[in-house]
Amino acid sequence: MIIKCVIMGVSGSGKSTVGKAIANHFKASFIDGDDLHPRANIIKMKSGIPLDDEDRKPWLERINDVFFSFENRHQSGVVVCSALKKKYRDMLREGNEGLIFVHLYGSKDLIRERMSRRQGHFMKEEMLNSQFAALEFPDSEADVINVDISGSPEEIVKKAVSQIEKKVAHE
Repeated sequence: MIIKCVIMGVSGSGKSTVGKAIANHFKASFIDGDDLHPRANIIKMKSGIPLDDEDRKPWLERINDVFFSFENRHQSGVVVCSALKKKYRDMLREGNEGLIFVHLYGSKDLIRERMSRRQGHFMKEEMLNSQFAALEFPDSEADVINVDISGSPEEIVKKAVSQIEKKVAHE
């Protein structure tokens, strides 16, 4: 089974942890989308300045190209990307049939608490409000699986894997 998954959600929702586990489960390549940001975006985020749509465009194009590469090599891949707005998700879908978005969601309080325990990440806790403001909850997009993050990482991964397998079986 070849899967192409975008693990999406606001910062602090567990995208990297869950994405790595999903990639391991499906023996897929894993790429943290943060590693694909242009230098200017990283500098901006480290300074505590939220990215705007123009900043995100080259980043989303890079991620789109990664999925195109997976497709051409007949390879499964999991990429972490916040994909907060529908137009961002549409940019990723362009030319990439069969993408599955796994949207990790939870309350702002839960995510704030988790972010307070993180180290070595450039997303500042103060930027959480801008993330929630930008989020267009994907409740009516057929290729999106919404997964509540209130459980343990193992429970979250189990739910996500089960739903991915169901979605792939029905395509």
